[in-house]
Amino acid sequence: MPVIFRHKGYSFFFFSNEGIPLESCHTPIMAITMKNIRPSSIHTLELGEMENFVYLIQDHSSKTAAVVDPAWEVPKVIALAQHQGYQITDVLLTHSHYDHTNGLHEILNIYDAQIHLLEIEAQFWGQQLKNPHLHKDGDIISIGDTKITIWHTPGHTPGSACYSLDGHLITGDTLFVYGCGRCDLEESDPGQMYDSLERLATQFSSQTVIHPGHHYAQKPSSTIEEQLEGNPFMHFDKKEDFVRYRMYEHNRETPYTPVKLPLKKKLGISRMAKKVFKHLSS
Repeated sequence: MPVIFRHKGYSFFFFSNEGIPLESCHTPIMAITMKNIRPSSIHTLELGEMENFVYLIQDHSSKTAAVVDPAWEVPKVIALAQHQGYQITDVLLTHSHYDHTNGLHEILNIYDAQIHLLEIEAQFWGQQLKNPHLHKDGDIISIGDTKITIWHTPGHTPGSACYSLDGHLITGDTLFVYGCGRCDLEESDPGQMYDSLERLATQFSSQTVIHPGHHYAQKPSSTIEEQLEGNPFMHFDKKEDFVRYRMYEHNRETPYTPVKLPLKKKLGISRMAKKVFKHLSS
C-alpha cells in the first residue's frame, strides 16, 4: 500500500517512481526524499463527491508540475504544489467529463498552464480552450526532465487517454482497480474499451503501477499484474463476451475487490491472460 498522509483535510498518497508503492515510510518527509531516485514523483489527492483522484506530477530538476484532471477542491491541489515549492506549468486531461475538468479554469486563473489532451477528445468535447496542445497517440510531453507518453484508449469517451511515465500509468476512467469505465454514455463504445484494455494488458510490464481516475476499490493503486489476475474486465478473450458483461451483466458494487481468473481462461491463454498464465506457470 502507498503511504497515506492526512493533514488539514488533505489526503496525500505517496509513491516511489520505481514502479513500487512506498510501503515502509512512516512520515511524508521520508516519502518525499524518495524523489531523488527518479526525476519525478506522483502525488495523489482524493477529492470531490465522486471520489476522484487528482494527480500532481512533479519534475524535481525544474521544480515544475503537471496537474492531471483538475477538479473539485482545486485549492488543495494548489496548496500541495505551493507547499512543496513547485510551479504548475501543465494540465493533462484523461478525458473531458465534468467530474475531471470542473477545476480547469480555476487552475488557469492562477497559472499560465499548457493544456494537453488528445485531438479527438477536444473535438468530442467542443469546449473553447485557450491554446490547447492537441495530441495524437504516442506523443511525448516534457515536464522539465520528465517524459510522459500519451496513449489513446477510447471506450469511455472517443478520446480517452492514459499517461505513462517511468513505470507508472495514469489511467483515468479507462482502467480502475478491479474495474473499468462506463460505456453507456454519449459516444462511449464497449468494443473500443475492450481493445483499449487489451492494449494496456499487452503493452505494459506486469509491474507497471496504475493510477485510476476514481477511488472505487479498497486501495488507491495497483499493478497490471494484479489487474490481469483480479479484474474481471480483463478476463475476456472474446469481445462480444466482454461487451455483454460490461453493458448488461456487470452488477458489482464499490469498493471493488478482485475476482479470481477462471481456470479455463488461464488455460485458454487469451492475449489478455498470457501474462497471468506465464506468471502462474513459473
